[in-house]
Amino acid sequence: MEYKVNNGKIILLRGDITEVDADAIVNPANKDLILGGGVAGVIRKKGGPEIQEECNKIGGTFVGGAVITTAGKLKARHVIHAVGPRMGEGDEDNKLRNATLNSLKVADENNLKSIVFPAISTGIFGFPKDRCANIMLSTVIEYLKSDTGLEEVMFCLYDEGTYKIFEETLKKLAG
Repeated sequence: MEYKVNNGKIILLRGDITEVDADAIVNPANKDLILGGGVAGVIRKKGGPEIQEECNKIGGTFVGGAVITTAGKLKARHVIHAVGPRMGEGDEDNKLRNATLNSLKVADENNLKSIVFPAISTGIFGFPKDRCANIMLSTVIEYLKSDTGLEEVMFCLYDEGTYKIFEETLKKLAG
């Protein structure tokens, strides 16, 4: 599915985020930037040790923050590590909004044209997928209405169920 906003577009994809060719993919990171399991583990495995080495030099970031590294051997040129909230820690919606917004800002600061998000915090962090879709998509729509150099904001969703939730949410938000 594709939705045009100003000079940019939102594209929904289904599959493995590490296989997408874009300026940057977003890693749903932890605040210590340790690439452990889930999406981060696949990024580490396929991208190589240099991604974790750069993360170690950065040292970490706050929940809601985002930092950029190389993408190693991945098809993407960069990895933006965005720290989403764990359910139950408080103020989760704002923290997810900030993780999304800060990722977009980091992409713009680095003159990137395309970025690919997963459904941040919906795995081991336990964030509800419908809330995630609403927060992330509405944040991206709002951002694309501003003065940005981003041309493509993609969401690469691993399973059909998550894809459907994002598709229905985007249809509602698009009117």
